[in-house]
Amino acid sequence: MIAAEMMLAIDPDAPGGPEVLVPVARPIPKPGPGEVLVRVAAAGVNRPEVLQRQGKYPPPPGAPSILGMEIAGTVIALGESVDDSLLGKQVCALIAGGAYAEYAVAPAGQCLDVPEGLSLVEAAALPETLFTVWSNLFDRGWAQPGETVLVHGGTSGIGTMAIALAKLFGLTILVTAGSDEKCAAARKLGADLAINYKTQDFVEAVKTFTDGKGVQIVIDMVGGDYVARNLQCLAEDGRHVSIAVQGGATATIPVWDVMRRRLTLTGSTLRPRSVEFKSLLADELRRHVWPLVAEGKLRPIIDRTYPLDEAPEAHRRMEAGEHVGKIVLTIPDQPA
Repeated sequence: MIAAEMMLAIDPDAPGGPEVLVPVARPIPKPGPGEVLVRVAAAGVNRPEVLQRQGKYPPPPGAPSILGMEIAGTVIALGESVDDSLLGKQVCALIAGGAYAEYAVAPAGQCLDVPEGLSLVEAAALPETLFTVWSNLFDRGWAQPGETVLVHGGTSGIGTMAIALAKLFGLTILVTAGSDEKCAAARKLGADLAINYKTQDFVEAVKTFTDGKGVQIVIDMVGGDYVARNLQCLAEDGRHVSIAVQGGATATIPVWDVMRRRLTLTGSTLRPRSVEFKSLLADELRRHVWPLVAEGKLRPIIDRTYPLDEAPEAHRRMEAGEHVGKIVLTIPDQPA
C-alpha cells in the first residue's frame, strides 16, 4: 500500500526502452500559486514523451521528471490565488510534465472544463494536439477559410486533430501517411486527399490535386530533406510551419525560391513556452474551439487505451507507428 501522501507515477531513474516505464512511489505534488492539484483519470501519450524516455528530450527547467504532458481528471486542491469555483470540477489540461501519475499539478490558466458528454479519456486526448494544431495552423500559419493545407503524419494525433479542425473551419486538407490502410482511415476522417508517401511522390500528388497552384500552408513534423520538398508544394505567399524534426534537424533551403515566391518559414515548440503564453492560448481555445467540443462537433480520435501499468505497451505502439489517433493511459480512481 502507498501512504496517503504518496502516489504511483511513471518516473524512470535513467533513460531506456519502454521497459523502464514502471510505476513507482512518488510524493503527491502540492499546487503552488495559480495552480491546481488534479486527481488524474487519464493521460494522453505523445511522441515527445517517447523522446524524453530515451533521454533525447529533457523536461524544461522546473518541470517534473514524471512523464506526460496532458491530463484529465478532477480538481481536488487549489493553490493560492485560484478561483474557488475550480474545486471539484472535471478539467483537462496541458502541463509541462507529470501526467503519468495518480495526481498532477496544472496551472489553472491551462485548464479547460470537461463539458457534459465528453469522457475523461476523450478529454485527456485533446490538450496537446489541440493546443499544437491551433497555435501552428491558425496563429502561426494564419489559416483562412477556403485555403488548402498539407499535413504530414495524417493519422497521428496531430494529423487527426488537424483534419477535424480543418473541416470545422473551412479548410481543404491534404495529408500523407505510410500505408494504403492509413490513407483510407484519413479519408474516412475527412481528409480531401491522402497520399501514401511510400508509394507516391507527395510533391507531384499535391501539384496534381491543386492544378499546379500548390497549397497555402504546410504543417511539417518531419524536417530534414522534407523541407525543400515541402517548399515545392507551397503556392506563392505560402507558409511552412515546422513543429517537429523526426527526419532530421537540419535542412537545405532554396533561398532564391523563398524570395521569388515570397514564402514564409516559421515553426514552434510548445512545451517550453511560458504559463502566460499557454494560458492565453487556452483562452483562445475556450472562445473559438471549446463551444464545438461542448456541442459534440469536435471529438478526438482514440486509437487505444492502456492502464498506467501497461505504459510500456503504449510506448511500443506509438514507436511502431501503428496507431490512428491518440493513445491514452487510464489511471484507477484514488480517494482524495
